Amino acid sequence: MDPLSTLSLMMGSSWASGLNAYATIGFLGLFGKIGWLDLPDGLHPLTHPAVFGVALFLYLVEFVADKIPAFDTVWDSVNTFVRIPAGAILAYGSVGAVSPELKLGATLIGGGLAFSSHATKSSLRAMANTSPEPFSNWFLSVGEDLMVFFSLWFMFRHPYVMLAIVALFLVFFAWFLPKIWRGFRWMWRKFVALFRKDPTPLNVS
Repeated sequence: MDPLSTLSLMMGSSWASGLNAYATIGFLGLFGKIGWLDLPDGLHPLTHPAVFGVALFLYLVEFVADKIPAFDTVWDSVNTFVRIPAGAILAYGSVGAVSPELKLGATLIGGGLAFSSHATKSSLRAMANTSPEPFSNWFLSVGEDLMVFFSLWFMFRHPYVMLAIVALFLVFFAWFLPKIWRGFRWMWRKFVALFRKDPTPLNVS
C-alpha cells in the first residue's frame, strides 16, 4: 500500500473502531477474506473465519443492544475496554513493516482516535437518553453503523475523503470536549450519589 492509503487505513479503522469495533473488525475481515479489500499483512489475521465470525456475531448483539434506551449507555461503558484497545491494535497492524518507533506512534494515535470517537458517541447517546422518545436513539445508532460502512469504503477507495472526515471530526471533538467532560462529571456525581444517601432514620418513640 502507498503511504496515503496506509495512513487512511490506520486512522480510519481506529476512528471507526471507536464507533463500533465489532463491525469494523468483522467487515474488514470478511471483505478481506472474499477479496473485496486488500488488507496489509498486519491485518491478515482478521480474515480468519473465527475472527471475523465472532466479531460479526457480536456486532449483531450490539446492533440490538445499541438501540435500547439507557441500556445502550451501559453497553457503551462496558465497550470502552474493547473499542479503544481495538483501535490501537488496528493501527498497529495497518502500518506494516516500519520501525518499532513508528509502530508505537501509530498505536498511540490509533488508541487516541478510538477514544475520541468512542467518547463522543457515548456522550451523544447519553444526551439522547434524556429524551423520553426512543427515535433519536435509533437514529443515532443507525447513523453510526452507516458511518462505519462508508468509512470502510473511503479508507480503500478514497483515502483523501477518509482523512478529511477524520480531520473534520477532530475539529468537532475539540469543540465538543468540554461538553463531554461535563457529561462525565454529571454521570459520576449521579453514580456516587447512589452510595452516599443516608438510610432513613428509624422513628423511635
